[in-house]
Amino acid sequence: MKADTHPNYQTVKVTCGCGATFETRSTMESGELHLDVCSSCHPFYTGKQKMLDTAGRVDKFRRKYGMGG
Repeated sequence: MKADTHPNYQTVKVTCGCGATFETRSTMESGELHLDVCSSCHPFYTGKQKMLDTAGRVDKFRRKYGMGG
């Protein structure tokens, strides 16, 4: 095997905009990663996700494919 082909794999501190912090491993050089959204504040994971029916798209789909509702 060739020597020095793979980058260094080190511990990185991750900080989210919501204030949550955790550690993971990465090949990043800086050792710190700043995120806008993480699993602690993302609407999909927190259960606060809203279904938006813009311009009646769900009803249009149901009418097009013959689904009652």
